[in-house]
Amino acid sequence: MHDVVQDYYGKQLQSSADLKTTACCDASAMPDWLKPLLARIHPEIQFRYYGCGLICPPLLKGCRVLDLGCGSGRDVYALAQLVGPEGKVVGVDMTDEQLAVAQSHQGWHTESFGFDNVSFIKGYIEKLDELDLEPGSFDVIVSNCVVNLSPDKAAVLDGVHRLLKPGGELYFSDVYSDRRVPDAVRNNSVLYGECLGGALYWNDFLRLANAAGFADPRLVEDRSLEVTDRNLAQQTGNLQFFSATYRLFKLDGLESACEDYGQAVIYQGTIPHSPHQFVLDKHHAIAAGRVFPVCGNTWRMLHETRFAGHFQFIGDFKRHFGLFEGCGSVMPFDTVAGTTEAIPCC
Repeated sequence: MHDVVQDYYGKQLQSSADLKTTACCDASAMPDWLKPLLARIHPEIQFRYYGCGLICPPLLKGCRVLDLGCGSGRDVYALAQLVGPEGKVVGVDMTDEQLAVAQSHQGWHTESFGFDNVSFIKGYIEKLDELDLEPGSFDVIVSNCVVNLSPDKAAVLDGVHRLLKPGGELYFSDVYSDRRVPDAVRNNSVLYGECLGGALYWNDFLRLANAAGFADPRLVEDRSLEVTDRNLAQQTGNLQFFSATYRLFKLDGLESACEDYGQAVIYQGTIPHSPHQFVLDKHHAIAAGRVFPVCGNTWRMLHETRFAGHFQFIGDFKRHFGLFEGCGSVMPFDTVAGTTEAIPCC
């Protein structure tokens, strides 16, 4: 499928207006603090953006960040401003045309930002071990609607786990389905290029993540997708697709389920742009100054990562009280009840 993807994104698509579904459009509510950062990115790069989510997690200053499938570099240049001159952002992509756009404006962004902290590498995201990237050298790895395009998603996750530092995070947006995608859809070159043919069944993704060493993946946000082309919609039938952002932590000790040890945290309100609450994931919006009960996994995700300095921690792992209330295994995505309508693209 590499040839299909390279042709679709390198030659067929010239801008986001050429897309036939809402899969590769970012309908996420853009926070006010991010808008001026995006405004400083070259117009051509903005024009050739095909992401499906928002991949700018908090607390990136000074971090080393890797962007898998960086395309023309919009997210790389946004992240470059967030990590600052002490940080570093590396973009990996396999498409020459996309990398050419990203690299052609590198000097323009250096002049605009006042520093140069980005680099681009040609390569395949399922073959990260073949690139000159040091294991355990990245604080955060991101990806925006690209993992679905890889023919070997397990290898992608294995490579990410290898490159992350202990306590590091994979924060990425991608496309998922409510069931396994049939071969007729998977082998359709347009549907594959539109990020639907290669979409993972959500439960298969969770299994792959756990097998790669990422226990307890956390869903940050999701939205249902619409196939706007009538002919393509007929081919996908009753399949439901979702754009979802997950965060996966490289942490020893995470359990397969949310276990209750009687622990709690108090958010200090000190994370930039989040003075009133910190959103770890879809089910954990932690208000500042309040004692917030958490499971053992959530406790570790805050205590053993870059977030630790912004919380007060209560409890330990000496006493176990069983499964944390509300832990389940049903499909995590929101559907629009009673209708087939999806949230439209922005």
